[in-house]
Amino acid sequence: MELTVTSGVLATLGEEAVRAAPAEACGLLLGTPGAITAEQTCRNVAADPLRHFEIEPQALIAAHRAARSGGPEVIGYWHSHPNGLAAPSATDAAQASGDGRVWAIVAAGGVTFWRDGEAGFAALPYRLVPG
Repeated sequence: MELTVTSGVLATLGEEAVRAAPAEACGLLLGTPGAITAEQTCRNVAADPLRHFEIEPQALIAAHRAARSGGPEVIGYWHSHPNGLAAPSATDAAQASGDGRVWAIVAAGGVTFWRDGEAGFAALPYRLVPG
């Protein structure tokens, strides 16, 4: 399945990753199944934000409440690897739940998308759309 991502979301992910460095930036991917149309940057509340990320729980709860009220669906999560690769790390694999959500990883000026499935992460092809 090919994912569509708006150019604005892709640009914002890169900008937020640069802004947060050397800490990891993180947030939510919003839209509809198969289409990421918005992102929400969240506070990284990890004990060691230079090496890990944890999305602020209140932001995640608020996003799910908004979705139940007709807002965009929480498609998945994004975070940056300031000194790494745009691929899931061993820590990412340990934190993954296998729930089928999309993970975006920002590193070295690029963004990759992954499906968090029961068998682990699988790379997701994507198509950029205006927006």
